Amino acid sequence: MHRAPRWMRKAFSPDGTSRVVTGLIEGLGLETVCENARCPNLHECWSQRQLTFMILGDVCTRACQFCAVSHGRPAAVAPDEPWRVAEAVRRLGLDHAVITSVARDDLADEGADHFVRVVQAVRDRNPGVTVELLVPDFHADPNRIRHVLEEGRPEVFAHNVETVERLSPLLRPSASYARSLTTLRTASACETGSLIKSSLMVGLGETEEEVVQTIRDLRAVGVTHLTIGQYLRPSAAHLPVMEYVSPTRLARYGDLANAEGLQWVRAGVFVRSSYHAVDAVRPAEALPR
Repeated sequence: MHRAPRWMRKAFSPDGTSRVVTGLIEGLGLETVCENARCPNLHECWSQRQLTFMILGDVCTRACQFCAVSHGRPAAVAPDEPWRVAEAVRRLGLDHAVITSVARDDLADEGADHFVRVVQAVRDRNPGVTVELLVPDFHADPNRIRHVLEEGRPEVFAHNVETVERLSPLLRPSASYARSLTTLRTASACETGSLIKSSLMVGLGETEEEVVQTIRDLRAVGVTHLTIGQYLRPSAAHLPVMEYVSPTRLARYGDLANAEGLQWVRAGVFVRSSYHAVDAVRPAEALPR
């Protein structure tokens, strides 16, 4: 068992806003990946009214070995969920809405059309809002991917490769590294103007050479935006942390990704795929230096 080093200590001062967000989410009967995946940034982000909605229920049809989201047999899709998400965006006054989902392999289209309906409801109720979708792989079906992009027109289309190719079968037994790359390549080829984003966890036993190769693979399929962060074990039932990667090495991974030609990269201990996601859609001059 590795002892967490001092840089893994996260401190911030909540201002009570997170309790307001909690009440709103509970009142509208919504799910967030922040809660369900036990994100370490939850209180920080919610105090800033930043969160990631999780649609299509709270039960995933896949059982990834790094993820705390429940898996099993999901309930039926709630037809009023698009309205409830849109209303939450309105009440929170969000300028950028981040929406993800559980995997729904039980549905004929794996939830693609529901994503579109949620985006349309959010935009109808919140003119001017930008949208980031973090989607499952849709089994790399081009029709589903194109439907989400061409009908939903998200400003950001994200799908996470999660880990290096060698470790992917261990972490994601129901997915595949190659299929994730195909999903991202298909999305990039749609040319709808969406930014194409992915995310990589480190600290699971990967080598630096494997990280570099993953960055190159992502760039080759059209990924423009990338986040890199430390894997944290959500419970004793999940894969253990093999290494706490230093902030210095994480910064080097970020520099390597920039050198490979990615437009926007965030790398850090607590960086997650949707952490401060709005920064990705701000003009370059407004991004933090």
